[in-house]
Amino acid sequence: MSDTPQYFIFDSETIADGRLIQRVRYPEHSEWTAQETIAHHRAELMETKGSDFIPHTFQLPVSVAIAFADRNYSLQKVVTLDRPKFRPQIITKQFWKGWLHYHQPQLVTFNGRSFDLPVLELAAFRYGIALPEWVKEGVKAWEDPRNRFHGTAHLDVQDIISNNGAARVNGGLNMLATLLGKPGKMDTKGDMVQDLWDAGEHERIDDYCICDALDTYFVFLRTRVLLGRIHLDQEHEIVTAAQKTIEDMAQDNEAIQEYLENFKIWERVEDDDSPFVL
Repeated sequence: MSDTPQYFIFDSETIADGRLIQRVRYPEHSEWTAQETIAHHRAELMETKGSDFIPHTFQLPVSVAIAFADRNYSLQKVVTLDRPKFRPQIITKQFWKGWLHYHQPQLVTFNGRSFDLPVLELAAFRYGIALPEWVKEGVKAWEDPRNRFHGTAHLDVQDIISNNGAARVNGGLNMLATLLGKPGKMDTKGDMVQDLWDAGEHERIDDYCICDALDTYFVFLRTRVLLGRIHLDQEHEIVTAAQKTIEDMAQDNEAIQEYLENFKIWERVEDDDSPFVL
């Protein structure tokens, strides 16, 4: 059926697990609180690596936003999980349960192969969730959903742009979305999430996640043009219809209203018929 989602275009936001970091990295400092441990580890990482981002193995998912799209790539809806409680264990269960419920639609991410999916896989490991449909054993490489070159089970659009990691995509999702006239990063950025969580601004994180999922959706659409799956005119029709869907969502969400205020329909670059001269 055309209304059955064929694609889960999703993004996640995470926070550090301070208690786990303390037990693994600083067992001699059992007196530290979770926040003290995180602050110490971030400072240490900044000093030694030039970035205070804590590796995904110590992260917990606190927001997942999923854009549903049908087989014609039309945006159906965008949902977030376990709002307003944002419990990592519930988010993890709902994500994988939803994927199974909708008959395992293709997962679409930006850099999800390196971050979002490993986080959700490790969360399933942490909470004892069985995923034999995803984590397969004893299958041929081309039948393994987690195989980097499988493509059918999970599409990381960064792999398409980067030639499977051969080139670095400087500017990331923000750059690609901006190329297409979409909002990209607005007043919230990924490196702010931990501090926003600590400040209790949980719904702001969730709203940011929604906007990233929408940007990923529009970048995904352009990769369909790149691969010859749809024409530019078709993409234009899909984007215009998606804009109306987002307008409906924006009625109850100020962040999505801001997204629409910065939303532009990509305009075709006119062809230059002048001869190419060396």
